[in-house]
Amino acid sequence: MSLVFFGVGFLLFSIYLIFLIWNIIYNGKKQKEENYPNLGNTNSDNIDLDGIGNQGRVPK
Repeated sequence: MSLVFFGVGFLLFSIYLIFLIWNIIYNGKKQKEENYPNLGNTNSDNIDLDGIGNQGRVPK
């Protein structure tokens, strides 16, 4: 009887841990997409090497 309770408890705890880890990973990715949508974009200005814009660039 106690082995059955231990087995059922272990099964429920394992399922809980699996969903907990999945929830952390899923929501972390979703939050990154919502808060930093252009994080992986490489569509930047090739001349702007310092990343502060066109402050020092002389117009041609």
